[in-house]
Amino acid sequence: MKPIRKTLLASAAAAALTLGMAGAYGANTVPAQAAEHSRLWFVELTSLPTSEGVRLDKVRAEKSAFREAARKAGIQFKERRSFDVLFNGLSIDVSPADRAKIARLPGVKAMYPVEVIQAPKPIKAEGDVHPQMDTALAMTRADVLHSLGLKGEGIKVGIIDTGVDIDHPAFGGNGTPGSTPFPSARVAYGYDFVGDAFNADPASPAYNPVPVPDANPDDCGGHGTHVAGIVGADGGVTGVAPKVTLGAYRVFGCAGSTLSDVMIAAMERALADGMQVVNQSIGSSFQWPDYPTAKAADRLVKQGVVMVASIGNSGTSGLYAAGAPGVGKKVIGVASFDNTHSKLNQFGISPDGTPVGYQQATGAPAAPTSGSQPMARTGSKTSTDDACATLPAGSLTGQVALIRRGTCSFYQKAFNAQTAGAAGVVLYNNVPGRISPTVVGTPAITIPVVSVSDVEGNLIDDRLAAGAVDMTWRNDVGSFPNITGGQISSFSSYGLAADLSLKPNIGAPGGMIYSTYPLELGGYATLSGTSMASPHTAGGAALILQGDPKQGAKDMRDRLQNSADPKAWWGNPGYTDQVHRQGAGMLDLVGALNATVRVMPGELSLGESQNGPVTRTLTFKNKGNAPVTYDLSHHAALATGPNTFTVSAFDAPATVAFSAGSLTVPAKGTATVDVTVTAPAGLADKGMYGGYVVATPQGGGEALRVPFAGLKGDYQSIQVLTPTANGFPWLAKLSGGSFTNQPGGATYTLANGDLPYFLVHLDHQSRQMRLEAFDTATGASMHLISLDNHLPRNSTATGFFNWVWDGTTFKGKNGTPTPVPNGTYTVKLSVLKALGDPAVAADWETWTSPPVTIARP
Repeated sequence: MKPIRKTLLASAAAAALTLGMAGAYGANTVPAQAAEHSRLWFVELTSLPTSEGVRLDKVRAEKSAFREAARKAGIQFKERRSFDVLFNGLSIDVSPADRAKIARLPGVKAMYPVEVIQAPKPIKAEGDVHPQMDTALAMTRADVLHSLGLKGEGIKVGIIDTGVDIDHPAFGGNGTPGSTPFPSARVAYGYDFVGDAFNADPASPAYNPVPVPDANPDDCGGHGTHVAGIVGADGGVTGVAPKVTLGAYRVFGCAGSTLSDVMIAAMERALADGMQVVNQSIGSSFQWPDYPTAKAADRLVKQGVVMVASIGNSGTSGLYAAGAPGVGKKVIGVASFDNTHSKLNQFGISPDGTPVGYQQATGAPAAPTSGSQPMARTGSKTSTDDACATLPAGSLTGQVALIRRGTCSFYQKAFNAQTAGAAGVVLYNNVPGRISPTVVGTPAITIPVVSVSDVEGNLIDDRLAAGAVDMTWRNDVGSFPNITGGQISSFSSYGLAADLSLKPNIGAPGGMIYSTYPLELGGYATLSGTSMASPHTAGGAALILQGDPKQGAKDMRDRLQNSADPKAWWGNPGYTDQVHRQGAGMLDLVGALNATVRVMPGELSLGESQNGPVTRTLTFKNKGNAPVTYDLSHHAALATGPNTFTVSAFDAPATVAFSAGSLTVPAKGTATVDVTVTAPAGLADKGMYGGYVVATPQGGGEALRVPFAGLKGDYQSIQVLTPTANGFPWLAKLSGGSFTNQPGGATYTLANGDLPYFLVHLDHQSRQMRLEAFDTATGASMHLISLDNHLPRNSTATGFFNWVWDGTTFKGKNGTPTPVPNGTYTVKLSVLKALGDPAVAADWETWTSPPVTIARP
């Protein structure tokens, strides 16, 4: 196994739940609010929803029966929402103790936490960077389809987000806030599920969990308008599909957060409104494909809706971080690539006027927009401490100093140049890329200071070494390459999904995207995120639907994946980035539209390799009028090591064999080939690997690709109850807003909140978790305290969840809650590995608590 580069991941995560940073608080006490749980839960009932063919009266009868069973059991809860179409169940607000009781009621299939989802924050362009939407369109070749007349006309695309500014001229609005009636010609459908003041985050000073729905989904947050602009703006900027009809389903207030149950309500509304494509640039990280929003999204696809979702911005949170609904089995989960170009202010240099893009330094006067000045260098392109020492008085009088980054602060360099008489400073990077310098200091910098890239700085240095150079300030902007353009964005989440299904599925431009924004907030803005990549894909799907009206939702993902283009690794362009980071690669809409041959399935999820090589069959289907012969090959991608939170890249390609080296697909016919993949011999167990099956047409043409990914060794060898610095799991007491560890055991009265809590760190997703009480005197089981399925992992290596015991247990799935007598007990925590077999003892991990003494008054 050859290590390529090791990257230590930060602890911060874009988690959908409250972050549990236990390690920051000491060995025996943690704040209760740090737990990654809330009072809100989905309750899934026995039958499938109506979208699966179940009668409406049946699913509603099950809800009535559930409410009556809870009433008879004396369980108190507040019903938030009820779902019939894409999910059969409810969302409720319930105390931790009563939550366990609800899970035992007849007719309850499963419970899942309703997750708090923070409103995405706009990532503004630094300095004077203005990313270009047109270059983002070129990355997917959407601009080519525009030239062919495909702009999404007649296709309905739903946007589940913060709403859409219906007044924006890019959506046919009147251009004045509040002046455009809804529905409008372009934003013809939608609903506001929450109202302006809604904020679901209990930690926020503006916490307001009460929704106030409204018929008008106008946007006051910004994110949804930006996403909608990427899909379909027509004016100011041009979206991927500028003639689509939009549906705006607002699930956020003006600020703050929302909840995952609101997402399902929005999905059901979008289905009722006849949306053909739905984009959801919102998600819950670290989740299972079984999570309610993912299952609801899958059912949308089965109903003929192309469902596209961002895979998540948890790129610094390690592996298995993909979010729901993007992890859905039929959902197109989208990764983000950085935009290739930005627009920058510029100056020209002699002798040929070569343009150089620059960014203004914070703390210095604005650069002029005209005039010429000679340049001078204070060091060279090999200097390590350029201009860090005092410069001779008058040595730079009337000249613009070129200074290389390094050793001392930008302010020190600029100040030394200023005291030497410089008329301005051009700072250049000593590593690849651009910089956004700050020269704030005392005394203040009074001359213009700008920065350029390493390449541009070296060019100027070379010209100065050869002779005199003049620079001319300009009053315009130019297009310049981004150093990370075309690479996977640093924030984009890693897969695989918890069931080892391949996620993300595909990638699109999402880093540094310029699009529409509410008029009240400036009209246009630059944001970055997988939130921006998803609408590129949703808009692209709309173009395909217009170009091929017979295209179905169920195999849209295969079609897009076949033509996608895998991209190089950001750490070294000689390697291809991981499949479980970029999926099939960059969306290529021209290839997707023009291909007459499809390969199904469009991806291969190989699972774990403990049983040896995996063989799968690929089916080629030719819709063309002529046979096509393909040569088959394998394109390797990087692997990652076994550590979930610290991602390491390895050059460890799998071995791929084909039942035939080539195959001919007859006109209007099909052909098959078997693909056998052997996990990399040199990769450590529990590492992830992947690559691409490549079908290259003889005689020329675009290749078709099928991404594959798997896990080396036994997936069940990944430890779930990994010890943390705090020593979780804990038996704990809750007092004064903090949990305190009770390693020697504790006594609980079960009155006035004096209940035993169990704090658990899950280093990996778990299929099932059980808490069972045992009498310490006899060793007899007192039966189950709680039973939960499909748990996410914690967002950090120190995070935790908490469970509480109210002193009752139940026997069997729907047993009656029975209070245990006063006495001393231990609680056995059992977790089943992600794909573990409940009948195999080795697939379980256990922990036994210190003594828990129940002493009711």
